[in-house]
Amino acid sequence: MPRRKLRVKAADSARINAELAELRTRLEIHAEWPEAVLAEAEEAAERPRMPEYDATDLPLFTVDPPGSRDLDQAMHLTHRPGGGYRVYYAIADVAAFVRPGGAIDAEARRRVETLYFPDHRIPLHPARISEDAASLLPGEPRPALLWQLDLDADGAVVLADARRAVVRSHRRLDYAAVQRAVDLGGADEQLALLATVGGLREEQERARGGISLPVPEQEVEETLHGYVLGYRAPGPADGWNAQISLLTGMAAAELMLDAGVGLLRTLPPAPDGAYARLRRIAGALDVAWPDGLPYQELIRSLDPDVPLNAAFLNECTGLLRGAGYHAFDESRGLSAPAEPGHAALAAPYAHCTAPLRRLGDRFAQEVCAAVAAGEDVPDWTRDALPVVPSLMAGGDRRSAEVERACVDLVEAELLAGREGEDFTAVVIDVDEKRPTSGTVQLREPAVRARCDRPAVPGAAAGTGAGTGAGTGAGPAPLPLGGLIRVRLAAADPATRTVRFAAL
Repeated sequence: MPRRKLRVKAADSARINAELAELRTRLEIHAEWPEAVLAEAEEAAERPRMPEYDATDLPLFTVDPPGSRDLDQAMHLTHRPGGGYRVYYAIADVAAFVRPGGAIDAEARRRVETLYFPDHRIPLHPARISEDAASLLPGEPRPALLWQLDLDADGAVVLADARRAVVRSHRRLDYAAVQRAVDLGGADEQLALLATVGGLREEQERARGGISLPVPEQEVEETLHGYVLGYRAPGPADGWNAQISLLTGMAAAELMLDAGVGLLRTLPPAPDGAYARLRRIAGALDVAWPDGLPYQELIRSLDPDVPLNAAFLNECTGLLRGAGYHAFDESRGLSAPAEPGHAALAAPYAHCTAPLRRLGDRFAQEVCAAVAAGEDVPDWTRDALPVVPSLMAGGDRRSAEVERACVDLVEAELLAGREGEDFTAVVIDVDEKRPTSGTVQLREPAVRARCDRPAVPGAAAGTGAGTGAGTGAGPAPLPLGGLIRVRLAAADPATRTVRFAAL
């Protein structure tokens, strides 16, 4: 599920790129590969395990950001005889290149997932595999797990099956190209079907009570006057593409639950207090949330291109806290979760569509391949399942640490030299033990940072309930969800620190 995204838009931002390189050193993020891993990757790329079934005549296409080379998924959509739709979804078969217990396997368990810095990424697998031999690049035969997902006329699943196959992507597209083709009426049958099926799956999600957050991507651009921060809001094409991936992940979860073995991505329902907090923030950000309107419908009504809506959507990602992985293997006494659902999707779900970038997907994919073929799940997969959730949890923590450090650095760069300047902000968090301290989100630019209410000169060290000097009371608490004026007290890229003082 989405986190707050960030990238450097300007290619020549030499200073910030140098600081990001230093940050990687401080966080002990190593991009270098052991020689044994590179050697094994080269050998595997030359002699992968290729399936017997040939599906290279299926005209698959990929949709990814421009310039991407680690292409995990490709799709083909068609009408079903008698009505409804058929989705073919090919996922790169990383297990065809990774020997269990080998050097690549060991290094992948250490890295866990691809890490994304604004200027650079640290991949899970060597480029010879992730950007070449295993990637679903156009024109190349590749081993894949090929899903067939049959839907009725309303987009509901009536059949889900998977098999290993050799596939060939016929073309590579990006989100903007898909969106332009659909908007301008030039979409071919495949893209028109993607829009149709994606829209139907969004309606299915709505009927279940689920929601996909259209979280904007923060962009940092260097101009003649310094750095500026803005958002790139995801368009409808992003959502259609995501729905195909979610459809596959839900089918995989059901397949594994029926078999009694697998790896789920779970999320408990958010506590009621979390929604109360979001209501206060919505009010402060001028986001209308009428009484009786469900949270899911509010999200669907928001335009992420509107800056205040974008800020609110970023705050909604807090409802995703608590997501985790649950492995189960009932034949070995490892039980499935009592509540296997993912609250945001309102359905059981599995991460299985990004094995080039996420360790756990390889194991979920291997379970699905075996179960769908009526075969025993390999022992190397069963042996790994109990430890994969802890590995993924550690990887998620490291990824969050990288994200937070990068955001702190870029925000400090954006505000450096503006100390003493005043801004309008919304209070999005208050320290329970020190209510005069908390976190604020600026209206402009889109920055989030710590804020303190300075002590009032002449006031007693008191209760924190007063408002004026000489009254015998301390400074007033920060008003959670309230709009306040703040002054930039510090913006130091060297320490990745931004701090405000409430006025």
